[in-house]
Amino acid sequence: MAMASEVRSAAVGNPGVTSRILRGLVARYSAYVVYSKCVAELSALSDRQLSDLGLHRSMIRSLAREEAYGKQ
Repeated sequence: MAMASEVRSAAVGNPGVTSRILRGLVARYSAYVVYSKCVAELSALSDRQLSDLGLHRSMIRSLAREEAYGKQ
């Protein structure tokens, strides 16, 4: 219980914390939407179309991850 009151008092004492958390959640969700859309679009291509782009089907998720979240 003490933990919950400490967390609550920290959030109330510093209103910027809540907005930073929300901005972080929105940013993560937006990146996931980009990832998901990229996977869907590339998966819809035929093997021939992927080959014309110099890609293989096994590369789709890693390329989508790089597009959404950047190189890591």
